[in-house]
Amino acid sequence: MRLRRLGAAGHEVPAVVHEGRTYRLDGMTPDIDGEFLAGGGIQRVREAVADRELPEFEGVDSLRVGAPIARPGAVICIGQNYAAHAAESGAEPPSTPIVFFKHPNTVVGPEDDVEIPPGAAKVDWEVELGVVIGTEATYLPDERAALEVIAGYVVSHDISERAYQIEQSGGQWSKGKCSPGFNPVGPDLVPATEVDPQVLRLFSRVNGEVKQDSTTSDMIFTVAALVHHLSQYMTLSPGDLVNTGTPEGVAFSGRHPYLRAGDVVELGIESLGEQRQRFVPHG
Repeated sequence: MRLRRLGAAGHEVPAVVHEGRTYRLDGMTPDIDGEFLAGGGIQRVREAVADRELPEFEGVDSLRVGAPIARPGAVICIGQNYAAHAAESGAEPPSTPIVFFKHPNTVVGPEDDVEIPPGAAKVDWEVELGVVIGTEATYLPDERAALEVIAGYVVSHDISERAYQIEQSGGQWSKGKCSPGFNPVGPDLVPATEVDPQVLRLFSRVNGEVKQDSTTSDMIFTVAALVHHLSQYMTLSPGDLVNTGTPEGVAFSGRHPYLRAGDVVELGIESLGEQRQRFVPHG
């Protein structure tokens, strides 16, 4: 079972995909958001699918696919969480998670075009496993409790502008992470009960050439460890998105050119789906 949102930006309709067929959820919930997740929405959808209570969604092939979560309250990111990526960035593997934030309005659909910011010359790709929080969490006691607050998983693209991030940041990274459209998410939210987050293959391609090809087993800090750690410093709310880091193979390594207008990035995660973005000039 996969949760999806279909339609024009700002007017998406909630849906569920099950056994190759898509069903409408707008009779059950206005949207797939924090309130839906906190209210046991995934279980209610699972029961409705089993009871065959949902109407089929007509014409889905002609509809835009939006981000599968609406209006996340926070987008919390982890830096250098794969040892090989830390090395290509010129850093030692971190001894504690590196945390930074993206503005939630960077979240867009998985196939939306992404604008190159005016004058930007170092736009980079980063495929990441995204974790969607389903239950409010503060000071979780252990990693088992951390797994219990996760609603599901998504493909997340943490697009970066490296000059903004490094040269113009003043020591923080968020300037390079928050340009419009810099976090495509989706196509689907896959419930946590259907995913083992530490055995997933991730990949990215630029203009058809493979750039990243790794697995989440190479994470320095596991999903459970990250969610537990974050809860010691902040309250995680339903609908929040946690980006868990990217593997090696990005342009910042110096081994690949940065993105330019006209480039096409494809990326995906095993069992979660694939994305495709065309990078376009601003305006």
